[in-house]
Amino acid sequence: MIDRADYYAAKLTYETDASDVYAALRSEDDIVIIDVRSEEAWAQGRVAGATQMHYSEIASRAPAEIPLDAAVVVYCWSPGCNAGAKGALELAKLGYAVREMIGGFEYWVREGYPVEDADGVHRRPVDPLTGIARVRSRA
Repeated sequence: MIDRADYYAAKLTYETDASDVYAALRSEDDIVIIDVRSEEAWAQGRVAGATQMHYSEIASRAPAEIPLDAAVVVYCWSPGCNAGAKGALELAKLGYAVREMIGGFEYWVREGYPVEDADGVHRRPVDPLTGIARVRSRA
């Protein structure tokens, strides 16, 4: 039987959240962010700087597009979507150090982080139920 500390340590090895991903991007950590949703969902908006790679394409595309030593984060729509887990599984089977961004794109948006779409990069208002509304730099 696994003890609680081991369970949570393992969980943090395989999961991350929007706040930690944003902090890593701001500190210029070398991470690759993969949006595993459909092209239609991608067009509606995405994490600024992410790459769209539907989870069903990962086995064929990732080896050519993502260095094997890259730290990879995947996300899908929301906590109710398991496409992020499907994408993470495919990347893990290929040997990538991959983590799933819990909360998905929904919580990225609700916490007010940069969103990219055809009109460019912008931010939506912070949802006070998910994040602290405060003045943030536009960096």
